[in-house]
Order: sequence, then structure tokens, then C-alpha cells
Amino acid sequence: MTPVRRVEGRAYPWGAENIDTDVIIPAHWLKTISRAGLGKGAFETVRAQPSNIFDDERYAGSPILIAGDNFGCGSSREHAAWALKDMGITAVIAPSYSDIFSGNAVKNGIVPVVLPQDAIDRLIEVAKTDVIHVDLETMTVTTPFQDRFEFALDPFRRQCLMEGLDEVGLTLARDTAISKYESAVVEQRPWLSRERHDAGFAVEGTGRP
Repeated sequence: MTPVRRVEGRAYPWGAENIDTDVIIPAHWLKTISRAGLGKGAFETVRAQPSNIFDDERYAGSPILIAGDNFGCGSSREHAAWALKDMGITAVIAPSYSDIFSGNAVKNGIVPVVLPQDAIDRLIEVAKTDVIHVDLETMTVTTPFQDRFEFALDPFRRQCLMEGLDEVGLTLARDTAISKYESAVVEQRPWLSRERHDAGFAVEGTGRP
């Protein structure tokens, strides 16, 4: 996973509330286990409407999405985060999220920024004409007009985003400790080792290899 420290650029000034994961990526796109290509299906029903914000050339390729309250509610499908990432979104700013979506977002390198509604309203206005900056080091969202909004994020999730660590990366980072533990277990319980068993190790007290 690519480390995320800052996200800056244009933002989709959407602000819609109660957007569930079926709106983010409809169910018929869930037949794949690949993350690639899901951006094409992101917000499919919204994109079917004329003059929708996601097909507006002014916001093409925007790395930030400004949404409304309760974003990512509904099912727990991780495909929702995959679809957002595949369409180029690295940060979502909203008043609140579904807990499962928020967790899935972080695991896929997307920053879930929580700000009050008045800040959302201001950012929507700025996003119509100018860029927005999300900074994980200072934990702020800023604009070219001196707006500065502080946000909070679980320290562990922040660390994972800034270091580019998903669940696989976190496990690999503990490789030395895991290997040391496994070696100790083999010494303490040698009958659990297939290698020793295959080599003819006799289990104490049984007379069996």
C-alpha cells in the first residue's frame, strides 16, 4: 500500500447524505475479486443521471470526495473502498461514516476525514473553484483562503496510512518476532514440528516417531 501523508487537489463537492455501499459500487460488480477496474462501476446509478458531478470535467481525476453524513452505510463490502481507490480517490471528507466502511477505507489507503457540517459546507463551496489540502502530519484540512479545519483519527490508523501498512504489511513488519516465536515453540514442543517428525523424532513417552 502506498504511504499517504498529504492529499491535495480538486475535490468532488457532492455532500450527499446516507450514501450506502450499493450506491458506491452496485452489487452486480461484486462478482470479481480483483480491485482493478471497479472505478468504472463506482457511483453507476449517480452517473446515469445527466450532468452528474462525477462526469463533470471540472472534477475529473479529483483525489478528494466531499460527502454528507453517514457515508458508506449499508453492506460491509470492501469493494466500495476498492472502487473509490480505483477511480483515484485518496481522501473522503464527511461528518460521519459507517464503522466498517471507515475501517475498509484505511486498509485500502483512503483517509476518512471527519469534520462538522459547517466545515463540510464551506469546503463544498471552495471545491467548486479551488483545490483542497488534507495533511495527515498536521491533521488539518486547509484551503487557499486560509480556512483551516482540524480533524482527529485513531493513532494506529494514522500510522498505517502514513507508513503504507495494510494487514499484510503489518504482519510482514513483525516477521522477525514471528520467526523467533515459532522457533521457540518448536524447541518447547518439538512434536509439533513436521520436519522433526519426518526426520524420525521420537515423542517422549510414546516410543513412536
